[in-house]
Amino acid sequence: MKFENTGLEKMKADLNRLDDVMLEYGLVREGQWDYERVTYDRKFELKEGVFYLRLRGHAIEGNVDSNKAVIQLLTPLLGKHYYPHGVEYGEGENFPTSLVNQCKKIIDEVKSEVEKFAL
Repeated sequence: MKFENTGLEKMKADLNRLDDVMLEYGLVREGQWDYERVTYDRKFELKEGVFYLRLRGHAIEGNVDSNKAVIQLLTPLLGKHYYPHGVEYGEGENFPTSLVNQCKKIIDEVKSEVEKFAL
């Protein structure tokens, strides 16, 4: 599921500052990047399954490998993991309301923090 119109998708920010803020909210980048893109994930293990809140971005200046990049954030996603196929974000997925609300809160808080240093 996409979290449309959060305001994050309009923001640009320094990669290192983003890494710090995302980590505060349990969103980790780890090895999920290439030279032009970053992905921050937070895993939720519930009785209904395993879900991931995913915040993504792409470099508009510099590159991720050098840790000197300006990242344009994209629309946040929530997906459900299916072993061994991966994460599905489709409209047909059923996401627990409490999880959706928790993710919206995290997105709002991240946005509030990023606004302080957005470019």
